[in-house]
Amino acid sequence: MKNDASESPHPKRAILSFSFYVALLAVLQLAGVALAQSNDIFVYPAKGQSQSQQQRDRYECHSWAVRQTGFDPTRAAPAAMPPPPQTNPYMPSQRHVLRGAGRGAALGAVGGAIAGDAGKGAAAGAAMGGMVGGFRRRDERRQYYAQQQYQQQQYMQQHAANQAAQQNQFAVYQRAMAACLQGRGYTVN
Repeated sequence: MKNDASESPHPKRAILSFSFYVALLAVLQLAGVALAQSNDIFVYPAKGQSQSQQQRDRYECHSWAVRQTGFDPTRAAPAAMPPPPQTNPYMPSQRHVLRGAGRGAALGAVGGAIAGDAGKGAAAGAAMGGMVGGFRRRDERRQYYAQQQYQQQQYMQQHAANQAAQQNQFAVYQRAMAACLQGRGYTVN
């Protein structure tokens, strides 16, 4: 049977969890950089428009692009990612080991009584039942960590989908803005 120290999360698990959050931070920073870089629209007044005319045209084109797309980049802050789902540390249940030992002892006592020594039979049965219960507890722990990993993956996929949707909306807004400015005699890149 394993001791209590072996029931604590494995050091590799802690390293993987730390790596997960480092990767998450890197993804968020890259997404912010990509959004900031895609915000650059270069506009040249091809027909010699004055500075005040350029500002007025940009404002009117912005308003038109917002109406056309339903997306306003001046109001759409990068979606703040809620904190990851809170994970409670694995707490092993003793019921598997105790139940297994109890059932094994009962069966061992019956078998031992038939063989002439109920005490030895009960002890052997308890040991075997406890071992079977330990295997069940190990399976429970594996299932717990698999569920935690699945929840983290779902969380990351949802965040990536939200980021992609926002970037797509922004790209559509930029196309609308560029179309409007080009229609007013500007060169847009």
